[in-house]
Amino acid sequence: MTALAQKIMTPTSNTNAPIDMVAKESKPLEKGQGYLSVQNYNFWYGAHQTLFDICLEIPEKQVTALIGPSGCGKSTLLRNFNRMNDLVDGIRHTGDITMTGHTIYDPLIEVTSLRKRIGMVFQKSNPFPKSIYENVIYGLRVSGCNNKADLDVAVEKGLRAAALWDEAKDRLGQSALGLSGGQMQRLCIARAIAVEPEVILMDEPCSALDPIATGKIEELILELKKQFTVVIVTHNMQQAGRCSDRTAFFYLGKLIEYDTTVTIFTNPHQKQTEDYITGRFG
Repeated sequence: MTALAQKIMTPTSNTNAPIDMVAKESKPLEKGQGYLSVQNYNFWYGAHQTLFDICLEIPEKQVTALIGPSGCGKSTLLRNFNRMNDLVDGIRHTGDITMTGHTIYDPLIEVTSLRKRIGMVFQKSNPFPKSIYENVIYGLRVSGCNNKADLDVAVEKGLRAAALWDEAKDRLGQSALGLSGGQMQRLCIARAIAVEPEVILMDEPCSALDPIATGKIEELILELKKQFTVVIVTHNMQQAGRCSDRTAFFYLGKLIEYDTTVTIFTNPHQKQTEDYITGRFG
C-alpha cells in the first residue's frame, strides 16, 4: 500500500469507519458517452464566472462524487444538472449538458419534467410540514396523480427504497417534522424516489447528520445505484471513497482531475489532487 493510500484510509473525525472504496478500474468514457455529459461548459452568475470549460462524462447506475474546497463550483454544477440555477437572476452559460444524448437546455423541454427525471436531495433535510405520507407523494400530487391505490404503492415503494419503511409504516399519518434528522433526510430521498427519476443529485446529504445516521445514508446510496444514476457533492473524503465509483476533483471552478475513485485516492495524476485529498489544503 502506498503512503498516500495509508493516509486516505485513516478515519477522520466525521466517521469511525476506514475508507472502503467500492470502485474497480474501468475504461474512461469517451465524449458524449455518459448518461449525463458535460461538454465545454462555462457558467456565470452575473459577471462572475464560476465554472470554466468543464468536460465530464457521468456513467449510468454508478455513484459519481464531486469533491473540492468550498467555492470551487461543484454545487453550482450539481444544481445545473436539473437547472435549479435557472431560478437565479443574471445567470448564463456556454457549452452544453446532455442527458442520454439530448440537451437539457432544449427550449421544448419543460423544466418541471426535467426535474422529475433528475431528482434533488439538499444539504439540509427539508420535509414539508405535512404527514410522512403526504411528503412522499407530494411530487405525484403536483403532477396530477390522485389515485389512492397508486399513491399507497408509491409511498411504500419510496420508503422501502429509502430504508425507512420499517421505521415509518405505523406513523404515516403523523407529521414528518417528528422524525429524527437522519430519518428526515431519508424521507427526502423517498420523496425524490417516488416520482421515479433516472438521476438523483445529492448536495452534502450527510453534513448535518451524526455518524450513525451518516452510515445509514451511505448504505442507502450504495443500494440506490442499483436503480439510479447518483451524483453526490461531499467534503468528506472518506465518504467519497466509500460510496462512489468515480470522483471528480474541482478547484477554483476548474475540473482538475476525474477518474475512478480508486485511482483518485491511491494514485492521482495531479499533485493538486493529492494535496487536497491528503489534507494539505482545502
